[in-house]
Amino acid sequence: MASEFAVEMRDVVKRFITPEGNEMAAVDHVTMQIKNGEFFSMLGSSGCGKTTSLRMIAGFEWPTEGEVYIEGNAMGHTPPFQRKVNTVFQSYALFQHMTVYQNLAFGLEMEGAKEDEIKKRVGRALEMVQLTGMDRRRPRQLSGGQQQRVALARALVKTPDVLLLDEPLGALDLKLRKEMQLELKALQQQLGITFIYVTHDQEEALTMSDRIAVMSKGQVQQMGTPVEIYERPSNKFVADFIGESNFLEGKIKSLSKKEASVFIPGLNVEVTGMPISEGMVKGEEVVVSIRPEKIRIADKDTKSNNMFRAKVTNTVYIGADTHVYVDVHHTKLKVLEQNRISRLDPKSFYVVGQDVWLMLMPENTLVLKKD
Repeated sequence: MASEFAVEMRDVVKRFITPEGNEMAAVDHVTMQIKNGEFFSMLGSSGCGKTTSLRMIAGFEWPTEGEVYIEGNAMGHTPPFQRKVNTVFQSYALFQHMTVYQNLAFGLEMEGAKEDEIKKRVGRALEMVQLTGMDRRRPRQLSGGQQQRVALARALVKTPDVLLLDEPLGALDLKLRKEMQLELKALQQQLGITFIYVTHDQEEALTMSDRIAVMSKGQVQQMGTPVEIYERPSNKFVADFIGESNFLEGKIKSLSKKEASVFIPGLNVEVTGMPISEGMVKGEEVVVSIRPEKIRIADKDTKSNNMFRAKVTNTVYIGADTHVYVDVHHTKLKVLEQNRISRLDPKSFYVVGQDVWLMLMPENTLVLKKD
């Protein structure tokens, strides 16, 4: 019976010895279950353990403890070439002295595939990445985006069950990277192959993934869909790492399953929010997180909950949005306002020194445990 999961990491630990002779856990008791046909991303900053996790799935590293399973089979010390996975690296790792065709054919030739079979599979792979007709070119004759596609085609030509991608878009400029994000996602949906993607770019992970594992210090901080990760971060680290957040420290005054009332000394107000972290109790010191785009600005008090006076200290116009910085009892908050109307009229927006009212919707005001 086929496994429900393409890849599993079960309580995996990977320790290294540092140059100073100390032991370091690059991956610290990580458990993940990645479904067949899923676009799964490991997201985190440098040193969080995401690339080491990917290398253990690929077989380039072996776990110190725990086990990696591919299609339900324990990998143990199975070498990379015996695993039904293939890897696309950030550097592309193309053979510069070979043509595009030769780059794609090389792995098939090593497997002993016949010439007719190689031609058919290389042609199909080039068609997948929209490079038909470029098989005689060498890598230096291609743009960065085209080289990225060749690296992708070379991995796909061997029809892996799982495709591992280690920051493959990192070397591209911003506009091309955004285009390739959409192309990669469309290709994954077309092929139905499991993609496991490593990135430090939050927007990239949110754009492409079915699910995301946010990692820090060798551990998974939260795993979920892009909407779950962004709208309901499980702790302050995730709220801070994914997008932007305003953080306010306070103490819980009252608490129920669906609502928490928190006194914020910095604002000298009590706010109502949603308790997100488990195990919080009345009287506990907590952190309140609110996204800049979730704060509403009004010209007058509507007597609603979570509404208080503020003063505009700065505005920064960035095209699609304007960032509005406000002061509440010497506490700085950032508000993001979408520019739905023309900003050519100087009276159309808030000005420095203007008094305004801020409204925090309780469902967007998240109460989290202190780290």
